[in-house]
Amino acid sequence: MYSDVSSSVVRLNIGGKKFCTTVDTLTHREPQSMLAAMFSGRHTVCKDSDKGYVFVDRDGKHFRHILNWLRDGVVPSLSDSECSELMREAEYYQLLGLVDGITEFLNRKKDGEEMDTELTRTDIIKCAQSEKVRLRGVNLSGLDLSKLDLSYVDFSFACLKNVFFSRANLQCAKFRDVDAENTIFHNAILRECEFTGANLRGALLAGANLQSANLQDACLIDCSFCGADLRSAHLQTADLTNANLEGANLEGANLKGAKLHNANLKGANLQRAYLRHVNLRDTHLEGAKLDGANLLGAIR
Repeated sequence: MYSDVSSSVVRLNIGGKKFCTTVDTLTHREPQSMLAAMFSGRHTVCKDSDKGYVFVDRDGKHFRHILNWLRDGVVPSLSDSECSELMREAEYYQLLGLVDGITEFLNRKKDGEEMDTELTRTDIIKCAQSEKVRLRGVNLSGLDLSKLDLSYVDFSFACLKNVFFSRANLQCAKFRDVDAENTIFHNAILRECEFTGANLRGALLAGANLQSANLQDACLIDCSFCGADLRSAHLQTADLTNANLEGANLEGANLKGAKLHNANLKGANLQRAYLRHVNLRDTHLEGAKLDGANLLGAIR
């Protein structure tokens, strides 16, 4: 048990970068986070025998920003790509307040910039009231489309870079061959959506409902699907290199030919998933459920 008092020093080794903080900092601002749980006193925390550092296997590049958030509640001013990286770390540590803070920061930043988008959020709301809405090939980069009902909308071939679809209803929407790099789909409804051939590199899909979605041939490199519902999803030949699928539900999903190099599937539900001839050698599967999965010819 971590029995030290709340003001005691905690030494952290985050992917080789070392930090010092206190139990109070790690547990006070975001009490439901993974860090708060680790140092709440309810769990055993393993420390090295030399200087007592607790090792966390994550990139330590942005951890100072995470500590500053926990100390002061301030979201750092970063570039869009750095914000996307920090968002993934915040999602991993379950820092929901920081996730919301980054989203608000990026929204304010976009409001103050001249965008080359062809439509505004207001335009999209008006369009969504019509039947069979088609936004094929339209540039919507950077728009905030969070919490909207955009079910059945056809976004095929559109430029959707850095768009905010958080908590939007996108059921049965079409995203065929879209460029949606670094787009935020956090907690969005994406049931039965088509993402065939889409570029979703670095996208955040944590907590999204992707049940029966078609992601065949999609670029999903560096995507975060932490806790996402991917039951019966079609992921044939998708590139999931470095993707984070920790705790995701992939029951009955088809991963034939998918690239899973360095993918994180810790604690994922892969029951009845189709994994024939898939290379799992560099995939992290600790705690994953594989009951009934088709692993014939899989490389492990």
